This record gives sequence, C-alpha cells and structure tokens, in this order.
Amino acid sequence: MADILVVDDEPLQREILRTILLEEGHNVIEASSGEEAFGIITERLPQIVLTDLKMGKMSGVDLLKKANELPQDQRPTFIIMTAYGSIASAVEAIKDGAFDYLTKPLEKDNLLLKINQAIERAELLRENLKLRNTLYNRFSIEGIVGNSGAMKGVIEIIKKVAPTNATVLILGESGTGKELIARSIHYSSSRRSKTFTPINCASIPENLLESELFGYEPGAFTGATSKKKGLIETTDGGTLFLDEIGDMPSQLQAKILRVLQDGEVRRLGGKETFKVDLRVIAATNQDLERLIEEGSFREDLYYRLRVVTINVPPLRERKEDIPLLVRHFIAKYSEEFGKRIEGIQKKALNMLMDYHWPGNIRQLEAVIERAVIMADGNEISPEDIKDELPRKKSRTIQDFEIPDEGLVFEELEKQLMVKAMEKANNVAKRAAELLGMSYKTFWYRWEKFGLGKKSEK
Repeated sequence: MADILVVDDEPLQREILRTILLEEGHNVIEASSGEEAFGIITERLPQIVLTDLKMGKMSGVDLLKKANELPQDQRPTFIIMTAYGSIASAVEAIKDGAFDYLTKPLEKDNLLLKINQAIERAELLRENLKLRNTLYNRFSIEGIVGNSGAMKGVIEIIKKVAPTNATVLILGESGTGKELIARSIHYSSSRRSKTFTPINCASIPENLLESELFGYEPGAFTGATSKKKGLIETTDGGTLFLDEIGDMPSQLQAKILRVLQDGEVRRLGGKETFKVDLRVIAATNQDLERLIEEGSFREDLYYRLRVVTINVPPLRERKEDIPLLVRHFIAKYSEEFGKRIEGIQKKALNMLMDYHWPGNIRQLEAVIERAVIMADGNEISPEDIKDELPRKKSRTIQDFEIPDEGLVFEELEKQLMVKAMEKANNVAKRAAELLGMSYKTFWYRWEKFGLGKKSEK
C-alpha cells in the first residue's frame, strides 16, 4: 500500500484511476492542476505521483522539475501519463528524473505493473537514503569521540580542511583512528556522495599494488587478458585514502606524485592518459622525514602530501577521553549483540584508565567488545576485562645493584639501547617504547652514541 497522488485536469480520468488504485488498497490523493499537486507534495509527501503530461499553466514535466528542487527525502517517484503523440516529451521527462511513462488510453494491468515497480523503486531509494545518512552520521565530524584538548585541536583542523580539496597527511600510531579521520574529512566535504577508496600500501605486494592503483591494458603483463580500471580511475570525483604511505615503493611514489601534480593517470601497458579529479589523503605511523634521510621516501612527494598535516595523539596521551570512548563502544556493541549493558563499574573504569594502551583505540574497542559479550549483569565489571589488560612485572630500582667499582652511566644507557633494538628486531619505534622513550629522543641518543644508521627502521 502506498500514498499515490493522481494529477489530471480531467475529473473523469482522475475518478477512473482513483477507483482502480483504491481496489488495490492504495491511499489516493487527487489534484486537478500542477500548482495544486505541488502543494500536496510538500504537505502530504506522497510516495508516487501519477501525473498527466499536458495540463494548464504547469505541465507534468514542470511539476517534476519543481519537485526535484525539494530535499531528496521529500521527492516522490513520478510516472508520466501521455497521449501517443507526446511520447517524445515523456522520454524527456524520464531524462529529468521520472521513473517511467504510460500512454493513453491506459491499460489496467500495465498501470498496476508500473505502480508496483515505482513503489519498489521508491522503497529502494528510501532505504538507500537512510543508509547513506547513517554513513554520513557515523563518519561525520560529530561522530569523532573525544573531548580532550588534543582531540579538539584535531577536530578543528578537520573542520577547516574538509570543505577544501587540499591534500592531507595524517600521522599517528597504529590504532589511533587515522582512517576514521580520513573518512570524516571525506564525508564532511562536497565529495561525500562520491567514492571513498581506502588502500593499505603495506598489505599489498609491489607488483599488485601498482596494477590495483593504476589499472592495466590487455597484454601489460602475463595474465592481463582484458583491460581493468585502477582504483585511481574508479575513485574519480571522490577521495583516495593511501594508508601506510611510508611503505609505498619508490617507483610508485613517482607515479603518485604525477597524479597529484597533473591530475592524470595512465594504465599499465597503456599509452593514453586519463584526467582524474580526486582528493588524496595519506596516512602513516612512520617518521617520513627519517625515511627521506634514508632515501626511501621522496621529498617532493612528502611536501605534496603534507599541505595540511594532522597529528593524531595516542590514547595514552588523551586518557581523559577513555570514559567517552568506553560509553560509545558499550552502546555500539550492546546494540549489536542485543544486550542491555548500561555502563561500567568504577573499579573497571579505573583499570582502563591506568592501562598504557599500546594498541590505542583499536585495542580499547576490542576489550569493550569482549566485555559486552562476557558481562553477566548490566554493567561491565573488573572480571570482564582483567584478562585483556596484561600487566608486565617490571623490575624496580631496588632490584638493581650498583657494583662496588661503580659504572659509566652513558655506557649502561648505550648497552640498554642496543639490547632494546635487538629485542625489537631492529624496529626503532618499538625499541623506544621498550625504554619508555619517545621515538625522537631514542634516535637522538642513538646517533649521539654513534651506534650507526643501518638499523634505524
């Protein structure tokens, strides 16, 4: 059953249509002119408009065009009725957005078929709009959870950069929410109705990454039997998110630089270039300036990417946001799992506040997801989370004995740094974390002691 507006300046025609549609259980509203019909559309919001093509001052096409000016969630689905000699005009109406047309005299079976098809389309459009609005709300700036000073600064930058087409570089540790911020920029921009394409540069082998991004022509390589558009082409008009840009091979860096500079892309094995209009947002958890010094990242690409830079703080530096994040994840997973978890006990929250969160927000979300599943009552208790918060037994200063002959402190520090690098498999960032240092402090001390650069990654 649907609300159907019948628009025709002939009373008899309206009466016939009314009778047929009422028999099928639909609600029928009548209008004798385009002007009257538009008023009904704005007040009653019918799902379907069945309108004659030629009427008085306002034709059926004029009514359609005027209705198209309304907000998307208020636009009905149009079916145009026309005499045989006006079919060309009806086809033009379809180009303007009408669902279909019917030729007079109308056949009952065909009329009902078109009405049912139009109702199905209207339902699909309504569901699509609902899902799209849900997506916009989920990834809007308002959807970013955080009230700390650090996150307020991030949100302010997002608000300023989102309406522009500027390239953005997002820096932060793994799990801090870099992709969420990239999506927020996209869905708060004029490109939000277009494609958002994320690709992780570290998770795809070099040869596949190039073909994924740029596409290929037949014969470009073994197995390339047909042409394929790359992600850059298919994202035309939208936003391309290059995650872990620091792991992109040098050859591809040069090609990405050309896309940014010239707005052009060429498929593998092809000679023709294609113009593309897209926004590029990149993210990394690496120190790109260090990679430039090592010669593994192009300096010109770096400056092309960092038109605007957003530094996302790790969770340990924004612990005041933990209660907000916990409430957000409790609500999310309570709904997903059909549970009624109303909150978290104070002791359990204190445990979360005291934890150091090496995996950042991603780790916190996983802990709360499990806790919601395991909770027996209506609150998360310490028992629900204790196994997810491993605490390392650390040695205290009392456990350390200074030898009678004394020691050279800098030599001790040097040995500790070397051991940390060995334990971290030569990953400097992890070694710095093991020693409780920042990445920059670690490298400053490493170079000061002349420990070399071969293991800096």
